[in-house]
Amino acid sequence: MDSEKSGFQSIDEYIASFPKPIQELLQRVRETVKAAAPRATEKISYQMPTFDLHGNLVHFAAAKGHIGFYPTPSAISAFQDELTRYKGAKGSVQFPFDQPLPLDLITRMVKFRVEENEAKAAAKSKKKK
Repeated sequence: MDSEKSGFQSIDEYIASFPKPIQELLQRVRETVKAAAPRATEKISYQMPTFDLHGNLVHFAAAKGHIGFYPTPSAISAFQDELTRYKGAKGSVQFPFDQPLPLDLITRMVKFRVEENEAKAAAKSKKKK
């Protein structure tokens, strides 16, 4: 299981492993994701805090100088105009420690991913019937 590789058993444990200022940023991202996806469950996957709803929803992690947010390539593409000021890659974006977290943008990206995962789950259950 992924958590065994990382050594972290929970998101609380992951967050506690960082200095206080970073813990606060991670906790704000966590609370924002929870509010945007209240039915999602928390776990450690790929050695990162992860929210799951019919599969992985989003991941986030602290890295050198930034919070990495991993909402999948589809969300990065859907919000690319708003993400141009941040470094990122196909499925990730970096929110620098020295800038305010874009909590509204994170909320909208998470809600986008909830809709996406719920649509996939609904399509799968229709196929089974």
